[in-house]
Amino acid sequence: MNIAIVGTGYVGLVSGACFADTGVNVTCVDVDAAKIERLQKGEIPIYEPGLDELVKKNVNAGRLKFTTDLASVLNEQEIVFSAVGTPPDEDGSADLKYVLQVARTIGQNLNRYLVVVTKSTVPVGTAKKVRQAIEEELEKRGVDLSFDVASNPEFLKEGNAIKDFMSPDRVVVGVESERAKKALTRLYKPFLINNFRVIFMDIPSAEMTKYAANSMLATRISFMNDIANLCERVGADVNMVRAGIGSDTRIGRKFLYAGCGYGGSCFPKDVKALIKTADQNGYSMEVLKAVERVNERQKGVLFEKLQRAFGNEELKGKTIAMWGLSFKPETDDMRESTALVMIAKLLEAGCTVRAYDPIAMDECKRRVGDKITYCRDMYDAVLDADALLLLTEWKEFRLPTWGVIKKAMRRPLVIDGRNIFDIEELQENEFEYHCIGK
Repeated sequence: MNIAIVGTGYVGLVSGACFADTGVNVTCVDVDAAKIERLQKGEIPIYEPGLDELVKKNVNAGRLKFTTDLASVLNEQEIVFSAVGTPPDEDGSADLKYVLQVARTIGQNLNRYLVVVTKSTVPVGTAKKVRQAIEEELEKRGVDLSFDVASNPEFLKEGNAIKDFMSPDRVVVGVESERAKKALTRLYKPFLINNFRVIFMDIPSAEMTKYAANSMLATRISFMNDIANLCERVGADVNMVRAGIGSDTRIGRKFLYAGCGYGGSCFPKDVKALIKTADQNGYSMEVLKAVERVNERQKGVLFEKLQRAFGNEELKGKTIAMWGLSFKPETDDMRESTALVMIAKLLEAGCTVRAYDPIAMDECKRRVGDKITYCRDMYDAVLDADALLLLTEWKEFRLPTWGVIKKAMRRPLVIDGRNIFDIEELQENEFEYHCIGK
């Protein structure tokens, strides 16, 4: 089976490599010639555990290829996935210009039946726009061809994407014809054999499912952060509350961890886009608007705790150590990360920032430049620091040698934004410790 995936970003490259690993012949397409050249040399432009090995394996097997020219390979394919970016527009809506560019290219070059699948996260109604764009280009050519449009949203977690793709909770596919359903059933046959759930539905429902799923997870995070902030004020412990409510099978334990706010490429963008879609359709998503407000407020909580810890003392001239820059572990993604908010606040307050992250240092340099100090390891970061802020729960941060850290710091103050440290251990080492929701 031959398929093409347009867009070699996070979703496109992971999907292409994983499909190839099931025996499909995959051509990944991108307009960025430099990126395609790097991929052809075996250089992976994103960080995702296991992805470089998977790409090399399937390139060497001849099942995974890369090109900048969709037109030249289009009519060899049975299915083409559109996995290009849908960045938020200024008003919060998803920008579909790249999705529609792909559709127009298909319409300009199509010579046989094809299933065109949107893999990108797109608002409800996008499939209609894709169909219209293709039909307009076919009409300009005076060509009458049959094709189908489908929706197959991705549910990949950064840092765990390959496992998510190969062993999915579910695969959601929106179709409008039996012919398209047959083609996509064949593509996903390896998953059906392994009894993974492939759920077929209409296209608008598939498009909505992706936004609804991410918005629900974002809602759980903001809800727990709201509860955590109240716990601090009434003397409760949010970790005990989480255990208590998570044991209810109707609620469950996942995504109930309090912290310093969510970030990344999906949750902030998708919540904004769903709010905008509702506004455009004459409805107000009041819950999601509150979710967004809570999250933006939560990103400043650690700074507020730092200010309170120093009382009336100015932060100007203080040295602050930061552990973690990426929005979550096992990725170098800093999009909408709390670290970016904290760095801006600390610099504005006149602080010196010493930061360390196992993976995201280069990405931070690209975004922030030389405004902060990049340290060689977690212990280097705390040298002469007046406080340590934990922003990302990387595994290597979980069991530090507190005796060494105390000797290195000017003031033994730890502010834990992910609640990963043992309060008794810190107290035994005479640290002042603050976390979320206690």
